[in-house]
Amino acid sequence: MTARLVLATHNAHKVAELRAVLEPLVPDLDPGDIVSAADLGAPSPTEDGVTFEQNALIKARAIARATGLPAVADDSGLAVDVLGGAPGIFSARWAGSHGDDAANLALLLDQLADVPAAHRGARFVCAAALVTPDGREHVELGELRGTLATAPRGSNGFGYDPVLVPEGEQRTCAELTPAQKNAISHRGKAFRALAPHVARVLADDGASGPARESDAR
Repeated sequence: MTARLVLATHNAHKVAELRAVLEPLVPDLDPGDIVSAADLGAPSPTEDGVTFEQNALIKARAIARATGLPAVADDSGLAVDVLGGAPGIFSARWAGSHGDDAANLALLLDQLADVPAAHRGARFVCAAALVTPDGREHVELGELRGTLATAPRGSNGFGYDPVLVPEGEQRTCAELTPAQKNAISHRGKAFRALAPHVARVLADDGASGPARESDAR
């Protein structure tokens, strides 16, 4: 089956999560329709934006140009209240090495070691972007508020999932099943909002035409 949509990520966990969110929401979208940047050998662009929205668009624009396919990208991270919103866009490389989840978690928990439970508020933030080869763009935001545990718990998920306890929950995101997490997650919210725009683009079947004004925000 010919790919119809490319996910601008090399993170296998994220590919699986985004497929699970998008497939039920986009009519006639089969697993084989969705490929990742890694599947196509597309390089990762430099994420030099200063917001989640900017970085999501940088990734989606680069992959749409490289592949000629509609591209979906997200940029997400953890914003901790007492750290003024940090790690934020630096979440994946908070400890210095990109994607070292264990080191990032250890550093964050060490920084918050003396912070009492009442002040351990935090939120996951996600910006999800859609960019087409003809220049159409759209961005949606999602967030999941909660509090930070004092030690990692759970084996599901990735990133900071083992330490964020969503509001109304006793379990961390990593203790939830993938379906439970997707139902409430920042990424799930952003991609559910983006899904109608993805469906519209795929319904156009890649028809070329004059680029429309961007509605990214």
